[in-house]
Formats: sequence, structure tokens, C-alpha cells
Amino acid sequence: MEDANPLGDYLRARRQLVSPSDVGLPPGGFRRVAGLRREEVAMLAGISADYYLRLEQGRDRHPSEQVLQALARVLQLDDSATDYLLGLSRPRSGPRSRPRRERVPVGIQQLIEVIGLPAFVEGRYFDVLAANAMAQALSPSLRVGANRLRSVFLDPAEQELYPDWEQDLAGMVAVFRSSVGTAADDPRCTQLVGELSAASANFRRLWARHDVKVRQGARTRLRHPEVGELSLRREKLEIGGSDGQLLVIYHAEPGTASARALALLGSITATAT
Repeated sequence: MEDANPLGDYLRARRQLVSPSDVGLPPGGFRRVAGLRREEVAMLAGISADYYLRLEQGRDRHPSEQVLQALARVLQLDDSATDYLLGLSRPRSGPRSRPRRERVPVGIQQLIEVIGLPAFVEGRYFDVLAANAMAQALSPSLRVGANRLRSVFLDPAEQELYPDWEQDLAGMVAVFRSSVGTAADDPRCTQLVGELSAASANFRRLWARHDVKVRQGARTRLRHPEVGELSLRREKLEIGGSDGQLLVIYHAEPGTASARALALLGSITATAT
């Protein structure tokens, strides 16, 4: 599933998400596709319509940063999406090397075992590379070898655990695209995207949007079968020198019902081990 023209595909996807009214243009009558027309993007960015067409068709893949910044403004991209756009136009330095096996640093592995909170290590493709017993007690899918995207889109039990999962899908796909960056055509990413595209209409729709969002912590709600409702913070901490690995830790605000429920989960986990 190789993406032969990532820059053009991204520009096309993003202009279809911007309505004429968003940029101060009249609707302009019947439109065959949603969003802006190519000539409208070109006019607003201050470039010729022919040149913009060449960008979308892949006949010019390395426009200047000035042109890309102008397009980012027209397409209303935030900083993360603009950085992603700039990265798509940079020439590759050579043949893509085979992905290295992701190994969790020994110190991080030891840390998650003694931290006393649900914690796991997430690779750049959202694979679970390490997890402690509390993380697995929180969600059975947080086990070594599982993939977070696959679990959220394809596992009904995981969807039951996260009552807001439908709202979170778009953000998760956008964060995944940011995580893989311009390497969306490497074998691991291609295999995973192909599998999820074939199995999930939701994933196909969201992947086609080309949204980009940085990997960062957020608040999340869970409906746990043993300890009930939980409102937790999910922190994502970059592991230095690990090529995109994150240490993910769940914690609750002290003194809350969620903190007490999390402590109960810890007691249950300790008793079971």
C-alpha cells in the first residue's frame, strides 16, 4: 500500500476539509467535491493554479518553504500539521533502511515494575513493548505484543472499557500519523494500515482525512468491570534515544473516587500475583 505521492495526497485531503466560508469565499454554486477547489487554494496562497496542480499530481514534490507555509495558512493547519507538511516535501537521504527491532531500555523496564501505577511502553507504531501488571489489570489489551490501534478499532471488549472511544478515534489516528511521520510507506506501517483499512470503515474514513496531532497526555474515562468508573490522566513521556518510544502512565487526582478505585485495583492486582 505504498503512498507514491504523499505531498499531493495530503494537500488534496486537507483542502477537501476547508469550506469556502472558512476562508471568506462565497459558496460558488454547485461543487462536485467538498471543500476548496484547486484554483481557490492557489489564489489564496498566491501561486498559479497550474503550479498547485503540479503539486497535487506529484509533478513537483519539493516546493519552497515559503510556498508550503502559504498553503498551510490557506488550509488552516496548526503547528503540528504544518511541520508534517514541511516534512513531506523534504527529499529522502537514501534508501529506507529496514526498521530496527524496538527494544525497551532496561531502566525503563525496571521503572514500570516498581512505579505502583498502571504503566506501559508504546512504540512508534502503537505496539505495546512493555507493561506492568497494573496496566494489564486496567486493560487486558495492554500486554506485550498487542497493538493499541488494532485493539481500539477491532476489539469490542476494549471499546466497552472506554465509554468515549468513538470520540477518541479521530485523535488516535491523527496521533498515529504524526508518530510514523513521513515513513507511512514503510513495511510495518503499510501492513498495519492495510489490515485496519480492510477491517474497519471507521479507520478507512479517518485515515483518509490525513489529520495530524502530536503524541501527548490527556484525560481519559474508563468503565472498569471490577472497580467501576475511572477518570484518569494518561501521561506520555518520551524515552530518550529510543526512536519514538513513549512511557505511558495512568494516574488519578489525589483524594478522588478515581484515586480510591485505582488503589483498589492495585490491591486486587497485588493479591492476584
